[in-house]
Amino acid sequence: MTVTADLAKILDRRYEALDLHALSDAPVDALAGVSSADAQALRQAFGIETIGDLGRNEYVRAAAAITALADSSR
Repeated sequence: MTVTADLAKILDRRYEALDLHALSDAPVDALAGVSSADAQALRQAFGIETIGDLGRNEYVRAAAAITALADSSR
């Protein structure tokens, strides 16, 4: 099954052409709005170096789940 998505609004321009597997391995600051200082803080605080690390982080997942549940109950 082929899936397409326009990720241009959430990625730094240098990373827009990468496929999802490469994006998962890209540094966190490949996300638009995440600075290199932000990426360094995530690395120091949580050991997060890549977009995949961020997406798989237990705290990020917990926050996303809580938010989704809260939003669905409004």
